[in-house]
Amino acid sequence: MNRRKLQNYLGLGVLGLFLFITFAFLIIFLVRMFYMGSSVLSLEFVTTNPRNAMTEGGIFPAVVGTFWLTTLAILVATPMGVLTAVYLTSYGRPMWFVRLVKIAINTLAGTPSIIFGLFGMAIFVNLMRLNISLISGALTLAILALPMIINATEEALRGVPSDFSEASLALGATKRQTILRVMIPTALPNILTGTIISIGRIAGETAPIMFTAATFYSRRLPESLSDEVMALPYHIYALMTEGTHSASQVPIAYGTALILLLMVLSISGVAVFIRFNIRRNRKW
Repeated sequence: MNRRKLQNYLGLGVLGLFLFITFAFLIIFLVRMFYMGSSVLSLEFVTTNPRNAMTEGGIFPAVVGTFWLTTLAILVATPMGVLTAVYLTSYGRPMWFVRLVKIAINTLAGTPSIIFGLFGMAIFVNLMRLNISLISGALTLAILALPMIINATEEALRGVPSDFSEASLALGATKRQTILRVMIPTALPNILTGTIISIGRIAGETAPIMFTAATFYSRRLPESLSDEVMALPYHIYALMTEGTHSASQVPIAYGTALILLLMVLSISGVAVFIRFNIRRNRKW
């Protein structure tokens, strides 16, 4: 066996080892979660309110609160992120300004989530007087998701073959028509990928909503954007750190974590299914 083949086999072996370790940790994580939380999982757990100092009952208000926080944040962040990426790739002038904006976006992407929470509390809760509410939390999470959506959309638009836009312009389409009818539809699957990643992150964030939206306990569902909400990440945090009945609250916390994981996977699965259909139905 020559040296090149030996190096190839060694490289493949190392990659396989790392793949196995990653997969093993994932299995251990899931098994531990199911083992600790399976005792409380039931339809009643998902569809009823907490009872008896959150040692019994379910997590329905937290499920609804997380759904609305995530949905509103994505509805705000996605169009803003896509439009910003379109500007950076097609209209950005002068170049020093574009570079400055990109530095700001990358800085936001690396900023700890607790900083977004403090920003949301200072701007939305205090300055704009939206108080601790659903809308304050959703706007804070939208800002958290913006860098991921912008970067993913920008890369998706730059990945569109230049022949497509050149052909569109040659046929008499304007730049705006080319962007709306050629570039964005072509890049849509990869834009959805960025949205999927951002959904997974913001649905599981605790620090931003702790200062802007979440409440420790509520028996009623949010009726308006100005209401406080329960949320699954904060509910887990509260049960594990502020509870006084650990024997009954720890399984509920693990069960809540499982529901949060399943919710994120379900939302991501729907988005992946939509992306797959878009790609399958293309004619090129």
